[in-house]
Amino acid sequence: MTAFLAPLAGGVLIGASAVLLLLANGRIAGISGIVGGLLAPTARDWAWRVAFLAGLLAGPVLFHLLSGHWPQVRIGASWPMLVTAGLLVGFGTRLGSGCTSGHGVCGLGRLSPRSFAAVATFMATAIVTVFLVRHGVGR
Repeated sequence: MTAFLAPLAGGVLIGASAVLLLLANGRIAGISGIVGGLLAPTARDWAWRVAFLAGLLAGPVLFHLLSGHWPQVRIGASWPMLVTAGLLVGFGTRLGSGCTSGHGVCGLGRLSPRSFAAVATFMATAIVTVFLVRHGVGR
C-alpha cells in the first residue's frame, strides 16, 4: 500500500502547487519557463520564481528531515549520454514552447489543445528513444 500512497501523495502535491501558483499569480508551473524567466528577470517577476525553485530544491531536504535518509537516485547512463539527453530535452522544450510540467501537468488540466499535442509528441518521442537506447544505440 505504501508503494501506492507515496506516488499518490506526490502527484497531489504537484497538482496542488500548480493550482496554487495559477490562482495566486496567474502563472503556469512550467519549470523551463520559470527558470528561463530568471535569465532576464524583471523586478516584480523575480521573487516568486526564486521562491518556486527554492521549494523544489527544498523537497529532498524535507524528505531527509522526515525520513532520516536522503532519496536514492540511481543513474545508469554515461556522462556523454546524459549531456546529449539534456541538450535534446532543452531543444525540445524550446521547440514545443514548454516542458512536460507546463504542458503535461498544467496544460492538460486546462484542456489546452496545444498541450495535448505537445504531450503526445513528448510521449511518442520518449517511447522511440527508450526503444532505440535499449535495443540499439545504448548497447
